[in-house]
Amino acid sequence: MFILNDVWRLFSLVSLFTAIPVAIMIVLEKRSPYKTIAWILVLVLLPIIGVIFYLFFGQEYRKRKLFSRKNIKSLGKARQLSSEQLGKLNKLQLELSDDALAKENLIKLLLNNSNSLLTTGNKLQILEGGAQTFEAIIEAIKGAKHHIHLEYYIFSDDKIGNKLKTLLIEKSKSGVEVRIIIDDVGSWGLNKKFIDDCRENGVEIYSFMEVRFPRFTSKMNFRNHRKIVIVDGEIGFTGGINVADRYIDGLKGIGRWNDMHLRIEGDAVLCLQVVFSSDWYFMVNENLLGRNYFPPFTENAGVPVQISASGPDSDWQSISQAFFAAITNAREKVYVVSPYLMPPKSILSALEMTALSGVDVRIIIPEKSDTITPKWSSFSYVEELLEAGVKVYFYQDGFIHSKYMIVDSVFATIGTSNMDFRSLETNFEVNAFMYEKEFTNNLTKIFMADLAKSRQIKLEEWKQRPWHFKLRESLAHIVAPMM
Repeated sequence: MFILNDVWRLFSLVSLFTAIPVAIMIVLEKRSPYKTIAWILVLVLLPIIGVIFYLFFGQEYRKRKLFSRKNIKSLGKARQLSSEQLGKLNKLQLELSDDALAKENLIKLLLNNSNSLLTTGNKLQILEGGAQTFEAIIEAIKGAKHHIHLEYYIFSDDKIGNKLKTLLIEKSKSGVEVRIIIDDVGSWGLNKKFIDDCRENGVEIYSFMEVRFPRFTSKMNFRNHRKIVIVDGEIGFTGGINVADRYIDGLKGIGRWNDMHLRIEGDAVLCLQVVFSSDWYFMVNENLLGRNYFPPFTENAGVPVQISASGPDSDWQSISQAFFAAITNAREKVYVVSPYLMPPKSILSALEMTALSGVDVRIIIPEKSDTITPKWSSFSYVEELLEAGVKVYFYQDGFIHSKYMIVDSVFATIGTSNMDFRSLETNFEVNAFMYEKEFTNNLTKIFMADLAKSRQIKLEEWKQRPWHFKLRESLAHIVAPMM
């Protein structure tokens, strides 16, 4: 008994002296109060487990940066494309339509916080669901003449994954350059044979920031959540759809998978190419430059688009800042669709303040979800939003994984970012920002169709939910910032 007591005292002492410096590190990192309090609470209650969990999942690298794009000369050239083209773009900005000028402050914000050039020569197509999206992607890939670039969080070894693999190998054998970036965690299930088949047939495929011990602790928490397809620098895709059968067939027990993607033809594809080329340089140390990858801007008439990328490598949380600016400057309406609703405090305050000021703020989230903790954490924000006058709707027709936002009648964004702190503060993400009334109206029609498949949550009803629901929400609210 005395030995056990001595062991316990020693264990407690070691735990204390281990947890204290980690707690100090967390405070000095000046992360959000939510995250700071959550981590310190875990360290107090479960010191050793808390320290281990922090080492694997909690380290903050934004200020230290995992890699810096500013140091890549070739990327700087790719981003700027050329001083002549930049000059033309600046001139184009002076000739913007009234639609775009209504959101001029947002355009300038993205230009300054992420070097997001405004392009005008774009034709856009909203793709609803996995079947329509993959049909369009496959059609574009079949027509490729020089290169095909893919970047995905999830690439699965299933029917659609193998269909794409077969097509990409076929194009590679015909002389088309094929490059693929997959996230190592999101695509953990992709077996070695799948990757070997690609490489043996000329398809270059690399895992983004591989998680292998002992490097595991520094890279588990920062994932590449981007979904990008680029064909010949002329056609591009981005949005919420990964490469997996569930995006077509749905999920057992939940139903159909409702999602959205964006097909881009025109100058904005070059900006998507910049994002891919940056990630490729980081992975392979290979420059992708020249007219084959970056053809000249067309300057044709079309939808004004900015492509913005964010991640722990950037100085600013550019997409989060754009969301905040768009919401707080809204005059008529803010419509949000997101599979997960765990907004940073700034975005939460923006939504509440905008609703309290009389703007019509509506949010659609799924009632059934593919993950447990984010689901209950999302529910934990509902009551506070309802109290501020935000209208919250639970999607009923399966699971909604779409990620888009509409502000007033002239601005919309579609991309890979969820309305949650992981997407907006931690992950590598990419979003397209559009400034045109016609496009926004078309997206609004889709929102209204999604709304018709949702049920509105009333404050009094929500307050009457069972106590064990409230307990789950509270626990998920505490744990979610650490995940």
